[in-house]
Amino acid sequence: MAANRANPYGKSVPTYREEASLLKQGFSLIAGLDEVGRGPLAGPVVAGVVIFPPNPEGSWTQLIRDSKQLSTQQRLRLMPHLKENALAIETGSTSSEEIDKIGIVAATRLAMKRALELMALTPEYLLLDAFPLPDISIPQKPIIRGDASCLSIAAASVVAKVARDQMMIDYDTVYPGYGFAQHKGYGTNDHINRIQTLGPSPIHRYSFAPIRDLRVI
Repeated sequence: MAANRANPYGKSVPTYREEASLLKQGFSLIAGLDEVGRGPLAGPVVAGVVIFPPNPEGSWTQLIRDSKQLSTQQRLRLMPHLKENALAIETGSTSSEEIDKIGIVAATRLAMKRALELMALTPEYLLLDAFPLPDISIPQKPIIRGDASCLSIAAASVVAKVARDQMMIDYDTVYPGYGFAQHKGYGTNDHINRIQTLGPSPIHRYSFAPIRDLRVI
């Protein structure tokens, strides 16, 4: 069981304690839900959702942690294990246009709702990384730094990160010159310099500084 595990990476590892407690309460389809991409200047917000079978086993579970603590290659090596072992796995997203229109908080919740709507299974309980979904009737628990402490949430963060990174790599070929494949839309100095040189692209968030100061929306 993944409730008490060694860590091959030398940092704190998410556990299965939250899920195990819910199993004892009679829940079985327990979904971890997390998002990536709230802070970038370009591209979508992407939410990931994962439902594990009860008490997932295997050495691969020891490699799961918050996607921010993993390298690109570590995340990619995890994905086949997640796809093979999860009962259900899905992503949802909101575009930069939607973010500009409704705001980043509402857009984040919309991405999460879309991920849930696409799920092959309907979760009985949601574990979220500190971001509740008040319009969803499914019982839920937002957990501060849940992506660092809860196995299902950490797995969802990996799913979301891998999906969003690939989207930004694809956008790099559509909108060359901005370096999307490298910085993934985050506000690095190089990215900001390219925006100032080229002007914003169609996938930039025009409501975000410094882009909103360069162009009137």
